[in-house]
Amino acid sequence: MRTERLTLRPYARTDVDDVLAYYSRPGVCRYLLHEPMTRSDAEATVEKRSARTALTDGAVALVAEHDGRVVGNVDAWTVDDSPALVELGWTFSPEVGGRGLATEAVWALLDHVFDHDVVHRVTARMDGRNTSSAKLAERVRMQREAYFRQDWWSKGEWTDTAVYAMLRSDRDPGLTLPLHS
Repeated sequence: MRTERLTLRPYARTDVDDVLAYYSRPGVCRYLLHEPMTRSDAEATVEKRSARTALTDGAVALVAEHDGRVVGNVDAWTVDDSPALVELGWTFSPEVGGRGLATEAVWALLDHVFDHDVVHRVTARMDGRNTSSAKLAERVRMQREAYFRQDWWSKGEWTDTAVYAMLRSDRDPGLTLPLHS
């Protein structure tokens, strides 16, 4: 998939260094379920995600490439074995923060997901402290539906979970994303 400034494509073995560059940073992994990655973690992640190429098979994992370099990733997977329910996830290098690239990538992923006629509902769950991801969900017009207090044990502490969602009926197919938002 291409957007104005990005190429979204499946993972390739050659992406390990770029993926490691952002996933090895403690600030990037602060609200994720894993610690900063080592090289072997990044290699295993790229290998695992490179097999996720079609939502119709349960999951699609894509890197976001900008100016020839992987700067983030977006993922979509079916929930509860239902092709009608999809969850999204995303991670981006802080080096590209504030430029709207993550918003552009998630918007394109939503378009891709809703191209599957069977998809009814899309969600994104995040650590409640992750205000950057919450703002991104809101920029792509997802609605906050829930906020669960201390419902998840992660990295030695109870954390909150924010849940954002969008229904197919919320998505106006003629609506375009204002660039650089």
